[in-house]
Amino acid sequence: MNIVDARGQDCPKPVILTKETVEKGCRSFVVWVDNEVAASNVQRFLESKGFMVKKEYGEESIVLEAKIESKEGESTPQKKGSIGIMFTSDKIGAESGGLGDVLMKSCLGTLVQSEKAPSVIALMNSAVKMALSGSSCHDYLCELRDRGTLILVCGTCTKHFGITEAVSVGVISNMFEITEAVFGTSKPVVIG
Repeated sequence: MNIVDARGQDCPKPVILTKETVEKGCRSFVVWVDNEVAASNVQRFLESKGFMVKKEYGEESIVLEAKIESKEGESTPQKKGSIGIMFTSDKIGAESGGLGDVLMKSCLGTLVQSEKAPSVIALMNSAVKMALSGSSCHDYLCELRDRGTLILVCGTCTKHFGITEAVSVGVISNMFEITEAVFGTSKPVVIG
């Protein structure tokens, strides 16, 4: 059986190593990682490609056993007209006495009220702070999540700011998944 040893690798390397194994046509293999964020990222990637994933916890690693469920091994294509938004700041524009905060709340509030919610929102850099329960934008993100919007939060960014454990809306993710999700939509938008 093929083994992907991704222990000790920084995000998004575990997903990239797993992707390389999938692209080689492997239909059954094992991935070793050493943290829960990497395990979750790899599991979501594999499931998006049609794999059944069994997760087991060892003393020094998490083992993901992957077996293909479908013949194609392809992810579900994005719906026509889907919108993906990447926010790179918790403010819109240059800070000017609180204006950036007001504009961000207005933007998210408008998205909540729009007829069609974005299919994915990715939070990068300081935008990850919006995923904290004390953020003025938190409730809007919760409403969008409840409407079916996938909220992806950059794990490298949350680690940088020391807030990973405090994130209360969205999924801690990685650059590979975020890029695929946002730019895989028919209308990707970057704000920040």
